[in-house]
Amino acid sequence: MASQLGGKVETSNQREFGYAEIRAQGHSDLFKNIQDKTNDQEHGLLDVWMSHGDKVVGLPPGFDVIASNASTPIAAIGNKEKQYYGVQFHPEVTHTKQGKNIISRFVTDIADCGQEWNMPDYVETAVNHIKTTVGKDEVILGLSGGVDSSVAAALIHKAIGNQLTCIFVDHGMLRLNEAEIVMQTFKENLGVKVIHVDATDKFMSDLVGITDPEEKRKIIGRDFVEVFQEHAEKFDEVKWLAQGTIYPDVIESAGGKTKKAHNIKSHHNVGGLPETLNLQLLEPLRELFKDEVRELGVALGLPKSMVYRHPFPGPGLGVRILGEVKIEFADLLRKADAIFMEELKSSGWYDKTSQAFTVFLPVKSVGVMGDGRTYEYVVSLRAV
Repeated sequence: MASQLGGKVETSNQREFGYAEIRAQGHSDLFKNIQDKTNDQEHGLLDVWMSHGDKVVGLPPGFDVIASNASTPIAAIGNKEKQYYGVQFHPEVTHTKQGKNIISRFVTDIADCGQEWNMPDYVETAVNHIKTTVGKDEVILGLSGGVDSSVAAALIHKAIGNQLTCIFVDHGMLRLNEAEIVMQTFKENLGVKVIHVDATDKFMSDLVGITDPEEKRKIIGRDFVEVFQEHAEKFDEVKWLAQGTIYPDVIESAGGKTKKAHNIKSHHNVGGLPETLNLQLLEPLRELFKDEVRELGVALGLPKSMVYRHPFPGPGLGVRILGEVKIEFADLLRKADAIFMEELKSSGWYDKTSQAFTVFLPVKSVGVMGDGRTYEYVVSLRAV
């Protein structure tokens, strides 16, 4: 905003990431009566979360500084006349304690938007949009078993029923027993047509000797499309390929409407399809964030245990194995990860964490098991 409206933005010599305390100033409409605490001078303070490498060093015409601290002198800006406001921190994350209040203040009080939007109405709107878009055409969907593709499958199936066929590509890097769970949930319980393709050998063969995580992502994405194309060609009437792309995927792949985001990582379901597929793309979740996708899944009747599972990357365990991917590494990792998840659930911590996962490290270490010495591979546990 600052750059577009005539201000000055520079790349900082040091990235700022983590908790910060900022002082609201100027009694702006955005922060008025919103604070976490006050200092000795009775100035309102906000606990916020920073994550940025650029900084505003010059204000656009007509703007004032409305929040700051020592490390970020321009932490928020506002133009009261035009009702333009910008913040350097992230109000959308839970670490910014007053984030919801700040967003609500802007949306309802400043922008004067209503609050009539609700998920049941969205389901009806989305279903009608899919029906109108697809008509009587046949659709194939890439079902991974993750939250996004699962919700996309349920939504499209609700809209067009048996016109949808799901192809479940098993790349050999799924969680423990995931293939069986996916087939049972969709084929047996929901009545969705699902074809299970075990392509483990192809993926593992193409990943031999590959250690760079981004290169692994691209290979897995390429193979995914190739496998899909091979099986899509068996369905002469198919006109559409559906995917569970959500808005964060688009942002991370720098594919938003503005095309101005930094490319954080590639996604095999973002960026278009090879022309040889001869299929149109259907992405009914493309403008939804993760929490909205979960809410949609519940509204569609999917099991809460599936909808509220922790995020799992499209390339699966392939990017949670550091270094080269081998089937024996994947087998070890999926078992270790299952134990970790089981312990988190039994202790009541699974639903209290945003994401937990296990990472395979390609090193061995000495340990003790029972009365004997062991020399085995190491895994790292992460929960946030």
